[in-house]
Amino acid sequence: MLITQGPQIHIPPEAIHAAIQVGQYFLAGCVILGIGSPLFRWILRRFFEPQPVFPPAQLSSDATARLERIEQAVEAVAIEVERIAEAQRFSAKLLAEQKQKLQGASPSPQTPA
Repeated sequence: MLITQGPQIHIPPEAIHAAIQVGQYFLAGCVILGIGSPLFRWILRRFFEPQPVFPPAQLSSDATARLERIEQAVEAVAIEVERIAEAQRFSAKLLAEQKQKLQGASPSPQTPA
């Protein structure tokens, strides 16, 4: 026996429209997760993971010699700057002593009592 006609079910059009919207939202969510999740993971890996650290390259002997000469030149300049600073301190000390001697030798004005 073949059933050709079932019971009549009356579904309101608003319910059919709501069911279609739920299906559309579900499919849109699946597409967003399917594309967005790998894209988000790629962005995190690309911008927030530390880059691999490679060992420093070996310098040539010429570059090493040049760096040593630069280092020696910088040290020589530092020594000269220290000498200049010491000479400046010494001359400032001498000037201060001379000023004190001159002030001590000149008669100071006395105020009447």
